Amino acid sequence: MSFARLALCIVGVYSMFLLWAIAQERLSVPFKHIDGQSSEKFKSPLVMGMCQSILSSLSAFLYIQLRRKPGDSFMRSLGLEPPTEGPPTSNGNGVIKSNGSTNPKSKSNGSTKTNGHTHPSKPSTRYSTSSLLLHYLQCSLFITSAAPFGFSALSYISYPAMVLGKSCKLVPVMIMNVLLYRRKFAAHKYLVVAMVTTGITVFMFFGNEGSSKKKSHSSTTGNGTPATPYATLIGTFYLLLNLLLDGATNSTQDEIFTRHRQVTGQQMMFFINVFCTLISLTLSVLPLPYIPVIHPSLPSPNGTWTSEMDVTLGFIRTHPDVVKPLVGFAMTGALGQLFIFETLQHFGSLTLVTITLTRKLFTMLLSVVVYNHTLTLGQWFGAAVVFAGISVEAFVKRKDVHAKRVIQEKEKAKLKSL
Repeated sequence: MSFARLALCIVGVYSMFLLWAIAQERLSVPFKHIDGQSSEKFKSPLVMGMCQSILSSLSAFLYIQLRRKPGDSFMRSLGLEPPTEGPPTSNGNGVIKSNGSTNPKSKSNGSTKTNGHTHPSKPSTRYSTSSLLLHYLQCSLFITSAAPFGFSALSYISYPAMVLGKSCKLVPVMIMNVLLYRRKFAAHKYLVVAMVTTGITVFMFFGNEGSSKKKSHSSTTGNGTPATPYATLIGTFYLLLNLLLDGATNSTQDEIFTRHRQVTGQQMMFFINVFCTLISLTLSVLPLPYIPVIHPSLPSPNGTWTSEMDVTLGFIRTHPDVVKPLVGFAMTGALGQLFIFETLQHFGSLTLVTITLTRKLFTMLLSVVVYNHTLTLGQWFGAAVVFAGISVEAFVKRKDVHAKRVIQEKEKAKLKSL
């Protein structure tokens, strides 16, 4: 079941975000004006993110309600009610169990004393709704802040440099897990991270287009400004902030699943996207002054500050062709997030980042087969290193699953003998 779920998550992430990338690329090129004479680019990434977060929260809400159990209240279906602790029972080994969980500190010598009374279910005192919501808000702030820094980095560094930086995303995810939450990983996890990061970096660096792109960007950056060392330093700084915020997001999501085991991926998806919508809506509606990276909109000709929402609505009125790719971007992103948070819940952030990073590699390899492209020797070596790292992860996972099944079979045999 674990392998089937992982395979479904991989297929879902790959398919939805391939379509998402197509829509995003369409949004990055100019749209024709209704007068048919001029063209302009859509320059509202904040509104793009808000549209996606609105549909993502709606899709998560519908999923939760469709999977809602008959006896669950509305608040419990959203994960906002503490889990109940029913009457304690003994598993025969001196360990008290409550609702399927074990507490090794509570012992009863193989029996449970209740003085002839049955204790009713009561809320868990270890649960904190406010703490859970604060963690959701923390993730939303990280996500909303990370996107502008990634977008702004392209104004100072080339796209290949951006891709190379993104290929090392596994490293900040692991670092932020260790620094923020003192989380430790198995030794093979560090090996897999190193192999996947090295393999993707080698694959990107030795691409056939690498040298030509480097030459084309040697004198100018992505927005046509001179590529000075000072500009490169700013772009690299923005990219590092983007990667660190992404790492903080993934590590905080891992912490939520660790602290609040009753939370499902779809519940997390719902609340994080609700908070992202509120933050993005506030920033896009308010006529804020110029804020570098976060709110880079310029004032109107009469000197008053305009909101990004007004600019976006005006663009849609004069460029109606933008609606279709914008809806496609939001819908594929929303459906893709269902698979994203399913992967997060059951396999953790490192596995998720491995899937999202290798998606680009598999897409490139697919284009090699379909369009008869050629790969350099360095690219084949990088691909081999990535596949080797994934194989190590799959081998260890398969071994762990087999060991768990052996333990479960032994427990079943012991219960039958009793």
